[in-house]
Parts: sequence; structure tokens; C-alpha cells
Amino acid sequence: MAAEHASALTAVECARRIREGLLTSEELVQACLERIRDTEPVVQAWTFLDEELALAQARAADERQCSGLPVGPLNGVPVGIKDIIDTADMPTENGTVLHQGRMPRDDAAVVARLRAAGAVILGKTVTTECAYYSPGKTRNPWNPDHTPGGSSSGSAAAVAATMVPLAVGSQTNGSTIRPGSFCGVYAFKPTHGLVPRTGVLKLSRTLDQVGLFARTLDDVALLAEEAAGHDPGDPDSRPRARIPFRALAAEEPPIPPLFAFIKTPYWDRTESETREAFAELAEALGGQVEEVDLFPSARAGWEWQQLVMEAEMAANLEREWETGRDRLSGPLRSLIERGREVRAVDYQRALRGIDDTAQSFDELFMERYDAILTPAVPGTAPRGLSSTGDPVFCSLWTLLGMPAISLPLMRGSNGLPIGVQLVGRRGFDSRLLRTARWLIDQVQAG
Repeated sequence: MAAEHASALTAVECARRIREGLLTSEELVQACLERIRDTEPVVQAWTFLDEELALAQARAADERQCSGLPVGPLNGVPVGIKDIIDTADMPTENGTVLHQGRMPRDDAAVVARLRAAGAVILGKTVTTECAYYSPGKTRNPWNPDHTPGGSSSGSAAAVAATMVPLAVGSQTNGSTIRPGSFCGVYAFKPTHGLVPRTGVLKLSRTLDQVGLFARTLDDVALLAEEAAGHDPGDPDSRPRARIPFRALAAEEPPIPPLFAFIKTPYWDRTESETREAFAELAEALGGQVEEVDLFPSARAGWEWQQLVMEAEMAANLEREWETGRDRLSGPLRSLIERGREVRAVDYQRALRGIDDTAQSFDELFMERYDAILTPAVPGTAPRGLSSTGDPVFCSLWTLLGMPAISLPLMRGSNGLPIGVQLVGRRGFDSRLLRTARWLIDQVQAG
């Protein structure tokens, strides 16, 4: 197979061909590296890439394949890792000059799980500074004059540019869903605690969640199945049975799913073509969509999210503040300053509100709906690289720890992607993927 075609294969197809001896991991990784050489000068998705290290991992995967011993579901498949996620054999610099040259001792739990499944850790993808707002060097593969979103900028862009079939990111506000939408790929933020965060830059225990990127829903399910699991280093991770994401996501729903279309109080921030596109989608789905007003207790969620994020980031970045605040960007310094002023009573009030509000959404799902339908972003990726875009349509679901996925189903008049976001009930991630598949089939059939 020609190199350019191999780099564009889905992860499921890569794994199948390697398993059946139709493609070697070394051939696949070489194809991805050639694609990176061609596109990286424009897209700039990588902050660390050692070709020899990547090829050595690929050759080891091929040796495992030839050994006759059992191999993992991702054997030989390359994955990009956001540069806030520790890798024992590569630097993890967290997008800040303060951590330049940092070499972790151990892999993050999610990296260890992917290696155990046979994945080739191709390299480290660009993050914004400490996974906050100040952009890195990455550009949108659809149009380099536009932002790729953030903070998982490089992960989303690398998958969109067919540099790598899979990538891992994170989300503390909108850092997975937003770049997934802007770059036109599938972006999945599982239920809070489902994918362990041990070895990931700690910004906010309450809000930090690992995110996954792929070019198909099947690939999302494959990656989720290997990434999810318990790790004792994450206090919000719990022992649980292995979730067969691929099998469950492939099932046909027993009845057509019903969607709650929630515009949120920030609907006026959407661009006109986003509003028109969602109106057309709702009309096409007919009786399977019902517009639902956000209940009053959830309306404070955006304020709570900002307060909790600022307070917890200020605490977790205290060392950086004390030793190098003059080398932090203005936006990050301002966030830390605000976070250091948060009153304990306001912080505790916000934490109390999270579970009560999430339980109200649980009741909404139990009573009637399979998923919430809402925009991933206000519109297409903004022009310019000084901003990573508005996360307002992600904040509430991140706060509540609910699973969310951005589906690349829409296009703006400028040709850039617009994501459709589906949000599910906490702990029902595989059902959300099943519902997403149904929606994709409906849109493609229509």
C-alpha cells in the first residue's frame, strides 16, 4: 500500500491489516512520518517527535505480531499524546517554558494502558500553555489562517491532517470538544473519572478529564475501550468491569433515540449558520427531537465552572506562580490571581451545586431522553491564532462530569467544520456512542 494511503487508514482498519499480516506497523508508522514531514511545516501539531524511537516501537510491535503470542487490540497502531500527559521516554513540558526539558520518570496511567494494548506512542502533540487559553503554534488543517481550538490543539489537528489515526488530549473546560469541532474530527470526553488522570498535569481535580480524538466513531470506541479503567493514583477513578465499547456502540438501539435539544442561555453567541444548521437537523429528525429549557438550578453552572477552575488551578499551579510568574502569559497570570482571591464559602457552594445539578440531569435521562443535542461551539473556527475559541457550549457538561462527543456533521459557508455535540448520562458512555451512531446514520441517509 502506498504511504499516503496507509496514513489515512482508520485505526480499526490499521489494526485489522496488521493483525492479518497485510500491513506492518513499521510500514504504517513510516507512512505517518512521511505524512508529518509533508504537512507539519504548515499545521505544526507536534512538540516532540523522534522518528527512530517511533520506528523502534513499531518494529517491536511487528515482532510481537510474529511471535504467535497474544497481542493487544492496538498492536502497532500509532497514537499521539498531548504534551501535558507524562511519557517516560519523551519529554512532557506542559506547554510552558517553566517545564522546558522536563523528563517524567513514569508513563501516565492512560499511556501505560495504551502501551499495554500494543499502541505505538508516536510523539507529543502541542498544547496551549498549561492547557489554558494562550495558544501554541498549531494551525487548523482546514485553513491555516484559523485556530485549531485548544487546549488539545495538536491532538485534534494531527488526527484531522491524517498524521496519526488516534490521539489523546484533555478537557478542563472545552479542550477536547472545541478543537474536535474546529478540526472536523470525532472528539470524545468520557464520564469524569472513567479514564484515569494519573500522570496528567493536574489543574482541577473537579474538572480535569482525559479526551480522545479519532476520524471515525468506531475508532473512538476502540480507543475508549483501551483507555478506560481504574488506577489507584486517581482519587476519582473506581474499579469497574471492562466496558466493551466497540460491541455496545455497534448495537442498534431498541427504539429510535429521543434527543433533548438544549440551546442553553448562551444560544445568542451562536453564528447564524449554526442556528440554521441545527434548525434543519431538528426538522430532519422530526419527533425524535424535543426542545427542552435548561432548568433553573443549572443556570449557575457556568459561574460555578469558572470559579472552581480558577480556584483549583491557582492552588495546583502555586509553584509555577511562586517561582516563575513573570514568565507566564498574561491570561494565565490573571486566572491565578483571580483564583487566589476565591472565597472558601463560594467555592464550597459551587461544589455542592455540582452533584445536585447532575442528579437532575440523571432524572431527565431516566424519564425520557437518550441524549442532549447541543452545539459543540458557536460556529466555525475563528480566523486568527490569538484565540482558541469560545468554550461556552462545553462548560456545563465538563462541570457535571457528563460524557460528551463532538460529531463532524456540519459545515459552515466557509467550508470549515461545525461539530454537533451529544451529551449523555454519567456512566452511560457506551449508550452515548450507540446513540451517536444512530444520529450519524440518519444524517448520512438523509
